[in-house]
Amino acid sequence: MQSTLPGFTAAQLETRGAQWTAHEIAQQPAVWADVTQLVAAQRARLDAFLVPLLLNPSTRLVFTGAGTSSFIGDCLAPAVSAHLRRRVESLATTNIVSGPQRYLQRDLPTLLVSFARSGNSPESVATVELAERVVSNVHHLIITCNAEGELAKRASKLRSAHVLLLPDSINDRGFAMTSSFTSMVLVGGLIFGAIREQSVPALCRAADALLPKAWSLAQRLVGREFQRVVYLGSNELSSLASEAALKLLELTDGQVVALGQSTLGFRHGPKTIINNRSLVVLLLSNDAYVRAYDEDLLAELRRDARAGEILAVTAHEVKGGEQVKVEGLAGASDLELAMLYVIVAQTYALTQSLALGLTPDRPNAAGVVNRVVQGVTIHPWRE
Repeated sequence: MQSTLPGFTAAQLETRGAQWTAHEIAQQPAVWADVTQLVAAQRARLDAFLVPLLLNPSTRLVFTGAGTSSFIGDCLAPAVSAHLRRRVESLATTNIVSGPQRYLQRDLPTLLVSFARSGNSPESVATVELAERVVSNVHHLIITCNAEGELAKRASKLRSAHVLLLPDSINDRGFAMTSSFTSMVLVGGLIFGAIREQSVPALCRAADALLPKAWSLAQRLVGREFQRVVYLGSNELSSLASEAALKLLELTDGQVVALGQSTLGFRHGPKTIINNRSLVVLLLSNDAYVRAYDEDLLAELRRDARAGEILAVTAHEVKGGEQVKVEGLAGASDLELAMLYVIVAQTYALTQSLALGLTPDRPNAAGVVNRVVQGVTIHPWRE
């Protein structure tokens, strides 16, 4: 197993309990190419299943998942909606399970797209079962990394279902989802047309170039010993900000407070979190209209001079200030940028975890939180 994490040998990473997380972050450009080929190979079968459903304007398209898998749908929904010119929803399984009658509609034909690393999260399995009970005409597209997971196993018993099984290399062994997150974002984008197959080689090249810069940046940021970190972005990148914050919370076992928020929403109260021990990371859009709002906030935060550091992550040059530039993607969509931008957050979270003396592959030694959620009781539901 190889890693590009500077300053550590493979043996040292294994001793520190970081071998899987480091490897899975570093492997992303390679596995993106693999999953692109997988989708291309299965395109005919996918289209045979999906096209008749999507040709019906009444079909409700819902992305779902738990935790990081729910953020996959959150990132995809705005881009897929714009591409398909139809309403697309992202609903976390953790919401659906606690209130199926609030989120599922019996008489509305529904395509439920379930994202799942393991396919064993109790809420994800329960959501599929509830949809079967509640919705008269429901179809399932299950995108998972685990052939032995409950979702994959139960698919054959569903009325209408298609399973897309990703390579086992993407079934992240580390605690935090890294390559599984970006790979499922890519798969969802490819399947529903929000990412073009021709764009993927450029994304892989940009990621290869970004990784060493991200590791170097992470080491510098860790040296600043920030106590609070805020990620900000708009639309698809707002959802990515939530995932970036979750990575830091997970891998530092909550020792560093992290917040993900939308660019325009940040002024409405959350901005009070900033102090001189805070790092603010602004994920800048490639859309000129959206970017104008991002740049307004970036300039405002710099004028305020309250944060310990303000970092811009961008595909375009920013005047002055700390920044990390993703090369070669000035024309990329924000959904494509999300796959690159999250690498900055992943590498920082891993490096911070190691600096705190934690074991990133299993940062919560007490077992209060786990790789596959435990302690969930699925209560019987009656209409």
